[in-house]
Amino acid sequence: MYGPGPYDHSWMFGGGMLFGGLGMILVWAIPVLLILALVKYLISKPRQDGHPPSAQQETALEILQKAYARGDISREEYLAKRDDLLGKTTD
Repeated sequence: MYGPGPYDHSWMFGGGMLFGGLGMILVWAIPVLLILALVKYLISKPRQDGHPPSAQQETALEILQKAYARGDISREEYLAKRDDLLGKTTD
């Protein structure tokens, strides 16, 4: 009854729909993935000083403590600089 001709739509159900569905997924997935990549880039983009925006700045006292822990400065030097940073006087 339905032979080859202008109204033969066997391609729709013979695999054409599979590629049509895949095409629609790509049409929507590619822009969504590009937008997500752009957002991720903007969030993790380093600032002008080279540090990422989410990185917290270390305080001077934390830097001093790390220098002392590494052995870069002596105990006396550490205590003197710590007192200076905290505003303590040793008079």
